[in-house]
Amino acid sequence: MPVGDGDGGRPATGAPTDDPVERGRLLERIRDAVLSGTVGPASPRDVVSASWRRSLDAHVDPDHGRPRHVFGADELDEVRGSHVLAPVLPVLRRTVLDAADEAVHMMIVTDARGHILWREGNTGVLRRADDVALVEGTRWSEDSIGTNAMGTALADGRAVQIHSAEHLVRLYRTWTCAAAPIHDPDTGEVIAAVDLTGPLSTFHPSTLALVRAAAELAEMTLRARLVERDERLRARNEPHLDGLRGEPGALLAPRGRVLTARPDGWLPERVPIPQDGDRVDLGDRGEGLLEPLAEGWLLRLAPRTTSRPTLALPFLGAERPVARLDGRPVRISLRHAEMLVLLALHPDGLTADQLARALYGEAGNPVTVRSEVHRLRAALGSSIISTQPYRLRVRVDADFIDVRAALRERRLPPPDVLRRGTLLPTSDAPGVREERDVIEVGVRGAVLRRGDVDALWALAQTESGAEDPEIARRLRRLLPDGDPRRDRIVDRSA
Repeated sequence: MPVGDGDGGRPATGAPTDDPVERGRLLERIRDAVLSGTVGPASPRDVVSASWRRSLDAHVDPDHGRPRHVFGADELDEVRGSHVLAPVLPVLRRTVLDAADEAVHMMIVTDARGHILWREGNTGVLRRADDVALVEGTRWSEDSIGTNAMGTALADGRAVQIHSAEHLVRLYRTWTCAAAPIHDPDTGEVIAAVDLTGPLSTFHPSTLALVRAAAELAEMTLRARLVERDERLRARNEPHLDGLRGEPGALLAPRGRVLTARPDGWLPERVPIPQDGDRVDLGDRGEGLLEPLAEGWLLRLAPRTTSRPTLALPFLGAERPVARLDGRPVRISLRHAEMLVLLALHPDGLTADQLARALYGEAGNPVTVRSEVHRLRAALGSSIISTQPYRLRVRVDADFIDVRAALRERRLPPPDVLRRGTLLPTSDAPGVREERDVIEVGVRGAVLRRGDVDALWALAQTESGAEDPEIARRLRRLLPDGDPRRDRIVDRSA
């Protein structure tokens, strides 16, 4: 798809014009040319071109697309009331609505997923919007209705103006809109978008500046409320810190931001809050215990134990893997065995995204991984795997790691280990396949270089070694006549 002017505001054109209707006709010719694969009068802006790609990849129909209606009237009140932006709505009304009514626009506020929660403004525009499903409860993310200011601002993380046929879906080519994302001052995450939308003829370049200012004012108001909440939480819960009697501890905001730490500076600015359980991995500091407060958390150091449990992972040649926790067998699925391999290979931990790619490739979904980790923690115990990042909190005794260590130290693994075969031979996880290949190539090269008869013979008993002509040739040369192993190799070769 062609790309053009990277400006996120004023729509690009092939020739200068201040007439929004004329500009709309030009943009429609650009859109039709791009979708048909022909040469148009100009290229779309970078921000529009990227949005069209995302929308088409999501299978949005440019000619017949309609937004998804997600929330009914009976659900909207509850959704609005629970949204973090609800107390800030009066600020947005004072900032935007007078200008919206005068400019024949309406103000729209969405949540982080693009659901329209509030819609107010010029009465005539609201009626026209009803006809095209631009109403509360519908979803205006790019994967629902294609390129539009609300969805594109949420996807791109910046304010944007979408004019006329820059909308991917043809139904909205007679509209112009500008939107800016609103961020949570606590986490930095996008939590909403504020938008000004109106008919094509009402386009004005200052609209983008207005929604930017409205978003900034909303964030300032949220930040002020956050400061008030923090002070209230500190004042109410300082006695809990006093009760630790000098032991390291901290008061945390509900999302893990450190408000007060004793001693000062012993924690980072934010502590990850686990999805389940009351323990959090603090790295070299050990493990923290979380106690819920009326607002936020009290964090204290968990007592250090003298020994950690041992998790044995004998996974070389294991078609039906079984882990052992302090000697106790724990039957696990192949997927859980793959996860344990990857975590054992990365002692510093993996994020959900990293683990998803190692298990499923580029199509991996971190949501699926979180569910699988939850089930694995239920099988092993919640203290065995810490979260954010996922990390093994045990001593690991794994034959495949022992083989890696032996190769690194230029030693040959014992014959009984070589005889076991490859790492999780039935696994197709990309991260496991890569490690399996590394071990196989490394072991084969080391054994052939050393020329150790017992190691060669052990390798010849594996599935891959039995079909390796170089191993057979070496054994025929090194084994003396009369050795029954030589006769078996000769018979196998024949």
